Amino acid sequence: MATNLSGDVVLPASRQAVWEGLNNPEVLKACIPGCQSLEKLSDTEFQAVAKVKIGPVSATFKGKVELSDLDPPNGYRIAGAGEGGIAGFAKGGAVVTLTEVEGGTNLHYDVDAQVGGKIMQLGGRLIDGAARKLADQFFADFAKALNPAAEGVAPAA
Repeated sequence: MATNLSGDVVLPASRQAVWEGLNNPEVLKACIPGCQSLEKLSDTEFQAVAKVKIGPVSATFKGKVELSDLDPPNGYRIAGAGEGGIAGFAKGGAVVTLTEVEGGTNLHYDVDAQVGGKIMQLGGRLIDGAARKLADQFFADFAKALNPAAEGVAPAA
């Protein structure tokens, strides 16, 4: 089953600070919901373990993420795949674009993901809702990591 997610988030930090945060495994580990470990294997590869609950299905996913089309500090393409045992698998990618705006940096993302196994049986609406909730949580935590004094993220106009 395929799912698509896109959006814009204004983060209260400079484009360079957002770029550095998106490439810092310690910042990402603290911001990714359910992340248990995140290890930088190279400048373009990460290995992660995350525990995710979608509806009644809870699973620990282990996988790798690779960055490509790097254009610092403007954006990149990210691709990854993870295995969650009996719960299934997830794989996909995203294009992330950063632009300076008043009050910080606009982060635009386009995500394409595929899931299979037990998770797929939950249905598209539940999976899409869970993906949106995880994305919102990530961006709220990421905004706090970039600017601890900020109240949160602002949706793009």
